Amino acid sequence: MLDPQATKAPPSLLYMVKQVELVVRSHLDELVKPSGITALQYTALTVLQRHDGLSAAQLARDSFVTAQSIADLVRSLESRGLVRRERNPRNRRELLILLTDAGRELLARYEGSVRELEERMVRDLTAHQTEQLRQALTKAWHALS
Repeated sequence: MLDPQATKAPPSLLYMVKQVELVVRSHLDELVKPSGITALQYTALTVLQRHDGLSAAQLARDSFVTAQSIADLVRSLESRGLVRRERNPRNRRELLILLTDAGRELLARYEGSVRELEERMVRDLTAHQTEQLRQALTKAWHALS
């Protein structure tokens, strides 16, 4: 008799990627909760750390949120003094979003804990497998972008 479990297809990659994203977001939310920010806000701050002075549209794209929700996110971060907005000197109609010193300090405070979370996520992988995962995820992202 055939084992019904043996004939089941493995979960789709889309499903597995979403599972990882949800568990990472949950852990990240718990990690940064004491600072009064969310995982999405933390992500936006890390985007600004790498590319400071983005427009709201650019920040939304790079932070994986909609253009509509980025306004509330930026307003919240601005009210906490973690980001500031200033006019783009090349396009006076556009506001650029910049990380403040307080935003940099918050990121520095969580750098070790976030690194530990990432290390925990890949602890059963070799360094080579971790790099292969990074490359595969990058290729998958580019294929859909």
